[in-house]
Amino acid sequence: ELDKIKTLKIQEDKFATKSKVMLEILERAIKAAQFDSNILITGESGVGKGLMARLIHDSSSRKEGPFVVINCASIPEDLFESELFGYEPGAFSGASTKGKKGLLEVADKGTVFLDEIGDMSLRLQSKLLRVIEEKEMVRLGSTKTITLDVRVIAATNQDINTLVNQKRFREDLYFRINTISIHIPPLRERPEDTMPLVQYFTDKLNNKYN
Repeated sequence: ELDKIKTLKIQEDKFATKSKVMLEILERAIKAAQFDSNILITGESGVGKGLMARLIHDSSSRKEGPFVVINCASIPEDLFESELFGYEPGAFSGASTKGKKGLLEVADKGTVFLDEIGDMSLRLQSKLLRVIEEKEMVRLGSTKTITLDVRVIAATNQDINTLVNQKRFREDLYFRINTISIHIPPLRERPEDTMPLVQYFTDKLNNKYN
């Protein structure tokens, strides 16, 4: 309990918050970090989903392991699969002769943060589902199965339920990543955080620019 209180105090400063709602969310996130369940973080762009994912990783037993961020919206579709799963030498035209580890493999024994997961294609969603269910993957151009030990934290600014209804997101994957759900409200719903944030960024910029 003392460790949790200490962690919460550190994170309060990092999140620059006085909001009762946000403090409850931070406490819930720190509790959730103690279990190896997959977590889905929702909220509008800019609310701090990446910060929350990092908090969960740093508060977990995996904190000494890697924390790998994968932005599902920024990697082109034709490159995404090789980035995610890696490939063997000569697996496709233009592939490195040495092969390459995928980001999932790099995250072994740690946490993989799938940001903007709502933008992932259905084909890749089905492959990711297998990784989560079986805890294993296969590099492109290989038949060898690689066992993985990763915790998945996903985030989106979209309404996943709507995407599921529109058949743009797999319902089975949604249930797998949504074992624990954390929603971060926008600043307009917690105005008491305005001044702490102003102070935080003022101090940060003053230190940076002397």
